[in-house]
Amino acid sequence: MKLKFSLAVLALLVISGCRTVRPVTAVHIQENISINANLPEDPEFVKVIVPYKKELESKMNTKISYTSVDLTKQGDNSNLGNLLADFTLQGAEEWAKKNGKYSVDAAVINVGGIRSMIGKGDILTRHIYEVMPFENEIVIVKMSGKQLQGLYDYYIATQKNNPVAGLRIETDAGKPVKFQIGGKPVVLNQKYYIATSDYLSTGGDQMDFFKSGEIISTGIKMRDLFLEKFAAVPQIQVPSDIRLIFKNKPNKSNE
Repeated sequence: MKLKFSLAVLALLVISGCRTVRPVTAVHIQENISINANLPEDPEFVKVIVPYKKELESKMNTKISYTSVDLTKQGDNSNLGNLLADFTLQGAEEWAKKNGKYSVDAAVINVGGIRSMIGKGDILTRHIYEVMPFENEIVIVKMSGKQLQGLYDYYIATQKNNPVAGLRIETDAGKPVKFQIGGKPVVLNQKYYIATSDYLSTGGDQMDFFKSGEIISTGIKMRDLFLEKFAAVPQIQVPSDIRLIFKNKPNKSNE
């Protein structure tokens, strides 16, 4: 047993001795460079981008419309939220008619996707980019009235002020009261077409009910549509109708 152990140790020593030891010749310590206002500009780079910067600034500061009131997303029937929901419905409806399709019944967007407000006064291109910085696309979801019940259940459960167009949703203390589409009660075996964003259609913001429907792509970017709609009128007329009614709302918070 001792002989076997000795032979094993000897073999290890021989193997170790055959290995080539590579010495560390040098250690290079790199200095971390902090990117901040003190870092000098590259004059050649600045020269190249200046024309593009000026063109972009000019485009972003172009007036496209005017509003006599602040456009915000606050409240269950926010003026900006309802306006953008209307634009979404109009854009989807125009696309459907142009392509010889069905009529679009309603629209649903998420308040969290509205990232800014638009103050009273001139509306500039950059304001729309600030409101909608994402590359979301408008889609149309084909659903039965029965599947659409999931939308109503969502609003009953969340009491959230996600803007709608073409819909009237009413609850009282978290209980269902009224659910209408196009001013009429929802018919369970009827087909409906709902315009929304590609984000929500795949279950974003916990809107899983959309996943039961058939998704139809329009190829329309929401921001492009909003730019077009704002630019189409010299002065914005905000919607004044009531769409979401949450009486005795358990959760008083709104975005």
